[in-house]
Amino acid sequence: MGSRRQARQYALQALYTADVRGVSAMEALNALWSGLMDGEGLEGRTPESDEVEFAQRLVLGTLEDREALDALVEQCSTNWRIPRMPVVDRNILRMAGFELKSCPDIPATVSINEAVELAKQFGTADSRAFVNGIVDRMGRQLGRLDDRSRRS
Repeated sequence: MGSRRQARQYALQALYTADVRGVSAMEALNALWSGLMDGEGLEGRTPESDEVEFAQRLVLGTLEDREALDALVEQCSTNWRIPRMPVVDRNILRMAGFELKSCPDIPATVSINEAVELAKQFGTADSRAFVNGIVDRMGRQLGRLDDRSRRS
């Protein structure tokens, strides 16, 4: 069985591609799957079907609701607008926002932890703290977190 962490990495790659190249979700996903089949994947292995399914759910949902997610991210950030954010960070935030907003089957703390892990792996030295602060605020604003679920 594949991992959701790996699926989130795949989804981030596709979201990054869609953002930078200005292509549709399907074009970004097709480029990702094509590259993975050619051995250009993060781990040099073919993605498992549950990884593909979850990555597609994240990418399609995130890009379908991108305008509302961008508004949510900006509401929860201080003095940062989406175009000024590093490309990796803003796509992690969009995806985490989608999970928090539209995936009640995923615990909010899991979505937040996974976003922070992606930021540590793919972002800059400042990405971890930046992403952590914003996704925590998004979780609270959406009513998915309260003081008892505060992370340290």
